[in-house]
Amino acid sequence: MATLLLLRHGRTTANADGGLAGRQPVELDDTGRAQATAVGERLRAVPLAAVVTSPLIRCRQTLELALPQAAPVVEDGLIECDYGRWEGQPLKKLAKEPLWPVVQQHPSAAVFPGGEAMAAMAARAVAAVRSWDARVTAEHGPDALWLACSHGDVIKAIVADALGVHLDAFQRIVADPASVTAIRFTPLRPFLVRLNDTGGDLATLVPPPAKRRRRANRVADSDAAVGGGAGASR
Repeated sequence: MATLLLLRHGRTTANADGGLAGRQPVELDDTGRAQATAVGERLRAVPLAAVVTSPLIRCRQTLELALPQAAPVVEDGLIECDYGRWEGQPLKKLAKEPLWPVVQQHPSAAVFPGGEAMAAMAARAVAAVRSWDARVTAEHGPDALWLACSHGDVIKAIVADALGVHLDAFQRIVADPASVTAIRFTPLRPFLVRLNDTGGDLATLVPPPAKRRRRANRVADSDAAVGGGAGASR
């Protein structure tokens, strides 16, 4: 199966002000634009078979700066969680709400007033990336890499699914602005290849030529390398 690169959008004005943007049309600030440009320099080393994005403007702006030659496809399943009446509120105010500790410690039970359940957000995001991954694999082969630009909680939920952990553990995962997280799906299980990468060399994510892999007597794609393996050096 293909490898998914999850890109979180760059920092926004709401991030900088300590607010919960939700689905509001907030845009990147100066720092966010610089972050998007910087991650684009690293992504140049990666041949991307497809680029998809949340429909929100902060994700589209990030891709316009990072991958100006790309033609991203909008995927509604990657949109930010619908935080309902929490949207646009300062986080320090929301931290006093009775729902706050539920969101922190038992998010699978959290339903935002007038909005979406976190479990529903996780389910539609995971379904979206798995569907896209199967499509990319079918069209471009198992060595393909593709990119999806989305939001912090959405990315954390997808990572939790890849790790096989309950959604209640997803708050332990970090996805910084403009970070790259890589997940390689296989027929039996996913592998988390990178997490919250804000400066690493992304070229090592490109699979080596098939002949080289055969010479290395590579184990089955769904098997983990016992002992940790040799890493992604090329």
